[in-house]
Amino acid sequence: MTQIIPSDFSQRQSCEAVRWKGRDAVRLANGIVELILLTGGGHLAAFRFPDGDDRPSQNVLWEAPWTTLDPGQDWSPEMSRLYGASETGKFIAGYTGHALCLDYFGEPTAEKAAAGLGIHGEAAISQWKVVGSAEPRRAQCQLAVSLPISRLAFEREIFLGNGQSVAYVQETVSNERDQEHRCDWVQHVTFGLPFVSEGVSTLAVSAQSGMTSPFGYEGNSLLPDNSFFTWPYVQRGAGNKSVDLKLPFTEKGKSFLAGVKLDPERPIEYLLAVNWKIRLGVGYCFRRRDFPWMAIWEENCTRQYAPWNGNTQARGMEFGTTPLPLAANEGFAGKHFSGTPRGCSITAQGKKTARYIMFLFAVPSEMQSIDNVVPTGNAISIYGANGTVSLSVPADDCEEFLS
Repeated sequence: MTQIIPSDFSQRQSCEAVRWKGRDAVRLANGIVELILLTGGGHLAAFRFPDGDDRPSQNVLWEAPWTTLDPGQDWSPEMSRLYGASETGKFIAGYTGHALCLDYFGEPTAEKAAAGLGIHGEAAISQWKVVGSAEPRRAQCQLAVSLPISRLAFEREIFLGNGQSVAYVQETVSNERDQEHRCDWVQHVTFGLPFVSEGVSTLAVSAQSGMTSPFGYEGNSLLPDNSFFTWPYVQRGAGNKSVDLKLPFTEKGKSFLAGVKLDPERPIEYLLAVNWKIRLGVGYCFRRRDFPWMAIWEENCTRQYAPWNGNTQARGMEFGTTPLPLAANEGFAGKHFSGTPRGCSITAQGKKTARYIMFLFAVPSEMQSIDNVVPTGNAISIYGANGTVSLSVPADDCEEFLS
């Protein structure tokens, strides 16, 4: 089945400054989908079909249930009360949807912490700028941010396909140092209620194998510590009892952190989230040479402190250059994961570019499962369990873009 898109939507493309939940943002739209980009922290906050369409208009990205803030405010005791200590709170205060973790993933080094940085680096707590010529009649935007402590510069260019439910993203990191710099680069994609919810949603990934966190999760981990597994099943103990990581929020109060190696036989990896009740899906396709790992994290009403408050459900599917937000990636040094590099290197005064695409699709009634996703030519082919193409999402030059 091919999703039919009207041929001429060139007059319906737009790029405009908007306010989203009280924050400065840019809205890209093409008559088929809209994408909201926050200039505070660079988060991709919303991706959806518009209202009035015959498809569900639900935002597929997680929206923080607390009031979020743009960066730049002086940290205060009141902000610590609302968002936690500054080491984590600066990120959490602005975090929603799809965040960028750059230079490092997880906690900072002592040097970075002394400079005022917390978890996941500088990009998500910095103010980004819209750069390049303004073209309001094109669904295209380029944003940039300078990271002076890390001595990196970052640019992200996004455009929507003409009359298509696809966003094309190109990111470039520039090293401003006079020596090579090693860093982490992770797309902190998060899903949650109501789009991803228990009993009606599935998450599919081109993963191969993984390892659970060696440190559990807040004393209430759904998974055993430091355990190797083959995607998607994790054994919980003796016998055949296992957890299927494709299914979200299976045991309230129990959460987890794990990392997986993506399929080394694939040049293009994928991530999908589907809500079978409202028949809506979202996907990402990305180059394995850019992002060969994925951290999978789930908060399921475990954290009792602010701002989580024991009632938050979120599922992170975070593809990047490293499998876990832990200092030495403990648990991943063993023989199971040899041959797949961690981190990325950028030459002195050099640049590195990564690309990925995001797409929305309505799930046809006859489609009951998803087994594979392949960008081919001008379409993204989604395969059902029988190995045949169940759905084709138009995406001009998607294969070339990801080559």
